[in-house]
Amino acid sequence: MGTGREASVSLDGVRDKNVMQLKKLNTVLFPVRYNDKYYADAIASGEFTKLAYYGDICVGAIACRLEKKEGGAMRVYIMTLGVLAPYRGIGIGSKLLNHVLDICTKQNISEIYLHVQTNNEDAIKFYKKFGFEITDTIQDYYINIEPRDCYVVTKSFAQSEASK
Repeated sequence: MGTGREASVSLDGVRDKNVMQLKKLNTVLFPVRYNDKYYADAIASGEFTKLAYYGDICVGAIACRLEKKEGGAMRVYIMTLGVLAPYRGIGIGSKLLNHVLDICTKQNISEIYLHVQTNNEDAIKFYKKFGFEITDTIQDYYINIEPRDCYVVTKSFAQSEASK
């Protein structure tokens, strides 16, 4: 992409009108197909799901689901985070993840987590840069891709005194 890498990166919410952008990205980025519940959860999460645009081209996305833990605390599950290959390494994935982490802090979310295929060293290294840790391994998590095992990668947030 040469010297034109300075184009602005902007984030936009996912809604019924543009959910096809997310579907197209997922088809290219991930080896699995996502069902209607995935897209409904993504839209329902509001600010926790974003499309990333490089100039006016949709090049990446983060899609999350909000979950209630026992005791009522909220946590966020990152269903997917991906950036098209030609646009990697210029901070788009970091911008998407930082957006979600900032909201987690502001809304007193207790933790954020995701599943990462055990051989996806780039993703593991990426999340560790943001303070995530491998907290579990699940055997045979994936059905149609190898390796079938995944790590659970988690980041916990200190709860403010006001929310306790």
